[in-house]
Amino acid sequence: MHTLITGASSGIGEEFARQFAARGHDLVLVARSRDRLEDLARELRAMHSIQVSVVPLDLAEPGAATTLRETTERLGVEIDTLVNNAGFAAHGDVVDADPARLAAQIQLNCGTLVGITAAYLGSMKERGRGTVINVASTAAFQPIPHMAVYGATKAFVLSFTEALWGETRELGIRVLAVCPGATDTAFFEVAGEAAAAGSKRTPRQVVAQALRTLGGTKSSVVDGAANALVARVAARLLPKRAIIAIAERSVRP
Repeated sequence: MHTLITGASSGIGEEFARQFAARGHDLVLVARSRDRLEDLARELRAMHSIQVSVVPLDLAEPGAATTLRETTERLGVEIDTLVNNAGFAAHGDVVDADPARLAAQIQLNCGTLVGITAAYLGSMKERGRGTVINVASTAAFQPIPHMAVYGATKAFVLSFTEALWGETRELGIRVLAVCPGATDTAFFEVAGEAAAAGSKRTPRQVVAQALRTLGGTKSSVVDGAANALVARVAARLLPKRAIIAIAERSVRP
């Protein structure tokens, strides 16, 4: 049983690797940093006597999904569980942003995620089993001024994943969108600490919640009771102008 995890070198991706390894899954770990991946792979092999393959790859590059699929074919592994965790955010206004940076964010968070999912979904259908976990965010539930592109990409991930759940639920494929709020990871080294709205949960909490939810039939889960209350209730009941104003103040530079 092979589980492929993108963005596996730290944070939520690393924690997914640890928890799936503890369940006896062989792993394919994908991220840009070969050194971090190799260190994690050595540790997990020693702890759990599993196979761990490392694929250093910049997933923000167009065509990365095809490259990844070709790599796993050369490795001779079938992917039973796919965790699309890789993504990044830029904190700041669109008017001041580097257009290339915005494009890379959309490519990684949306384009590559869809490409990787499509690359492995067919073989899951043929086998009549498989799991796809896509990491979205509580940013998916409302527009986020100062993080406009990031919020939009995560809204895309949530919508795409829930639609995919509807397409595959009769095929033996389990699909789940995981929506963390602020989490104690290196994410904020890129996005900036101002992007953290509310108290941070740990990667262990996020992944444990995701794996518990996999045992049911839900198409998505918001990590943490307080986050779920805001995302599922407040964001629907309050007027859109009020929601945008609250979001703007919470991540204002």
